[in-house]
Amino acid sequence: MTEASQHGPERGREYDDQRVHGGRPPGAPHEPQTRHERHEAEPPVEGPLHALAKAAWQVVLVTGIASLILGILVLVWPGHSLAVAGVLFGLYLLVSGVFQLTAAFGTHQATSLRVLAFISGALSILLGLLCFRGPMQSILLLALWIGIGWLIRGVTHTMAAISDPRMPARGWQIVLGVLTFVAGIVLIDSPFRSVAVLTLVGGIWLVVVGITEIITAFRIRHRAKQVPQTV
Repeated sequence: MTEASQHGPERGREYDDQRVHGGRPPGAPHEPQTRHERHEAEPPVEGPLHALAKAAWQVVLVTGIASLILGILVLVWPGHSLAVAGVLFGLYLLVSGVFQLTAAFGTHQATSLRVLAFISGALSILLGLLCFRGPMQSILLLALWIGIGWLIRGVTHTMAAISDPRMPARGWQIVLGVLTFVAGIVLIDSPFRSVAVLTLVGGIWLVVVGITEIITAFRIRHRAKQVPQTV
């Protein structure tokens, strides 16, 4: 009886101290007491490199699928594709012409530059309006536009490669310039047939690019999984 009366109060005081200093009131929420517990309770923050890697493969995948679908549509309906390209080309000429006219009247450039901008803008609007007269006119103007562009680019590229002996792969650059020049002449000489062939080549190219980008997207996804989430 004496030992029980001596140990009983001491055990009661120790139990009360543990409840006061080490415990928490009933119903109180649990709070992590250490840094390790607090780190485990909070979800890890996604790092910028991990987020960029995760978004990169999705963008490449969407681009590849869009290129593949567009290439298939061009190969299945080449006539409709040419008509749509002609309409878009007409819209481009109209918009660029309006901007050039705005620049001619609203800028403080020299008078000669403003006159050139006005003439170029007026011609662009006129050619854009001709594109909407019919699909044949728009296709013809598109072919001539591309042909003249290739012709000028071929001449300038060839002359730059010939005049600069330090240009890398100078021989191939000269060959590329000559081929671009010849392609421009062919496109100007027979625009409708050349545009049809160009449409076929463009459709095949879009399909190849789309398949390549889809494969690349899945490879990027595999690499993205190896990037730590917190990086």
